[in-house]
Amino acid sequence: MSTDAPLPERLATVDAGIADAARAAGRDPGELTRIVVTKFHPASLVRELAALGVRDLGENRHQEAQAKAAETADLDLAWHFVGQLQSNKARAVRRYAHAVHSVDRDSLIDALAAPDAPELDVFLEIDLSGQPGRGGADPADAERLAERVLGTPGIRLVGVMAVAPLGEEPRAAFARLRAVSERVRTLAPEADRISAGMSGDYADAILEGATHLRIGTAITGKRPDRG
Repeated sequence: MSTDAPLPERLATVDAGIADAARAAGRDPGELTRIVVTKFHPASLVRELAALGVRDLGENRHQEAQAKAAETADLDLAWHFVGQLQSNKARAVRRYAHAVHSVDRDSLIDALAAPDAPELDVFLEIDLSGQPGRGGADPADAERLAERVLGTPGIRLVGVMAVAPLGEEPRAAFARLRAVSERVRTLAPEADRISAGMSGDYADAILEGATHLRIGTAITGKRPDRG
């Protein structure tokens, strides 16, 4: 579908695709959370989405997320931070985020600790590319990081997250993430969520157990010119 189609049509088309993929996987579409990632789009689009019933929104950058959350504070929204997070921004992100999907190292876990604050949902981000310098933890380190989250006050381990590497069949990558999820759940049975799948590969993610889908362009349309 063209990204030039009206917003309600784009949203309906993606939601129908999600429902079809869930049924193909023998799953209930109602168990999936669709997060609309509004990167580079204005807060006015967030308001349009909210008017269409969207509650879960995602952002990649703290500065942008913080501003949009403040501008739409009158709406009943759940903000998911899905981008790479610097440890020195962690405390500020806690103030508006309902979940952080990109926890991948000890220093960030420690920075998110808050003994006296409401618990923040966190996902362990797993690197499926095997390339140094990419965001995400080594899959072999998942259990150790999970244990650290479980021992840190103020954060709650809810699952794992990953991005399918470029140039690889997405379903094979998501199958590896599912295996990591199963290992983490031996330590934390309640951490059963899998954040995976974007505009081009969410059907593959659903087949491999994704519970949280991070959909951007297919719903929001082309990103505005930032020049």
